[in-house]
Amino acid sequence: MGLLVRIRKEWFIIGIVLVILSAKLQPSVGVRGGPLRPEITIAYFAVSLIFFNSGLSLKTEELTSALLHVRLHLFVQSFTLVFFPLAVWLLLKVLALTAIDQWLLRGLQTVSCMPPPVSSAVILTKAVGGNEAAAIFNSAFGSFLGIIVTPVLLLLFLGSSSSVPFSSIFSQLFMTVVVPLILGQVCRGFLREYLERRKPPFGAVSSAVLLMIIYTTFCDTFSNPNIELDPTSLLMVVLIIFSIQLSFMLLTFAFSTRSGSGFSPADTVAIVFCSTHKSLTLGIPMLKIVFEGYEHLSLISVPLLIYHPAQILLGSVLVPTIRSWMTSRQKAGKMRRMCAG
Repeated sequence: MGLLVRIRKEWFIIGIVLVILSAKLQPSVGVRGGPLRPEITIAYFAVSLIFFNSGLSLKTEELTSALLHVRLHLFVQSFTLVFFPLAVWLLLKVLALTAIDQWLLRGLQTVSCMPPPVSSAVILTKAVGGNEAAAIFNSAFGSFLGIIVTPVLLLLFLGSSSSVPFSSIFSQLFMTVVVPLILGQVCRGFLREYLERRKPPFGAVSSAVLLMIIYTTFCDTFSNPNIELDPTSLLMVVLIIFSIQLSFMLLTFAFSTRSGSGFSPADTVAIVFCSTHKSLTLGIPMLKIVFEGYEHLSLISVPLLIYHPAQILLGSVLVPTIRSWMTSRQKAGKMRRMCAG
């Protein structure tokens, strides 16, 4: 029974492994021009469905309570969309001198450009007992901001595939990302009570569609005999990803707890998770649009596919430690106020 519960809980991670194996065994099904017609079904319908689903599930009505905490929001958004990409860009200047696969290194840069996720940072902040309203606001606001900022960062740091002009990229982003997201929010306005009562599985729907996108991406890779994944490079990238996450969590923790920062322990929890987590749900479709035609698209996607489970794993392991720190800080704060009173 324990195994079944575990499988049900981790079905998405297991799904990623299975779809990649399926793509390896039968890549002709999901290639461009193949039976699934991913150039239409994935590029337009699947991506649009993910963002319509995001618009439908984003509880923007709950964000007003967190709206006034401007310093916290400014810190999180500037860290995740300015400092993070620049720091990784500088790191890659050094890593470029090593033997690590250049496409995997480019994939690390794409990870750095992604907005915060809608779910994982909020779930972990809630598990610790941190400022959940701030986590919800920054995840939702970061998602909206990422629609504009992430493609610009990707084009700035990595350039575009030569076969797709900038105007085409942004028009497709508008039609498959912005329009479905707005439509989802409009529909939510009419269906709010029904959605709150029935609680549809938004996360599961997006994850299932995401598996289809990952599958077709790897079908393109495995059908190309010129592309090979170096196991040593892959292992190095896994270690680098865990190092980046841990380093940035410590950095945001140090900044938000320094004297005079003005952040409460609950704020710090939201800052640590929201600043360092990156969205797979928004990231993979954006890579599919911006790098349409890249034969190495799947290799570029690999670090993001690793980063997603890594951030959940690391965050989950650290939840008890962060919770005990926050509780002790809050108790110490109460004691000081009682003594002062």
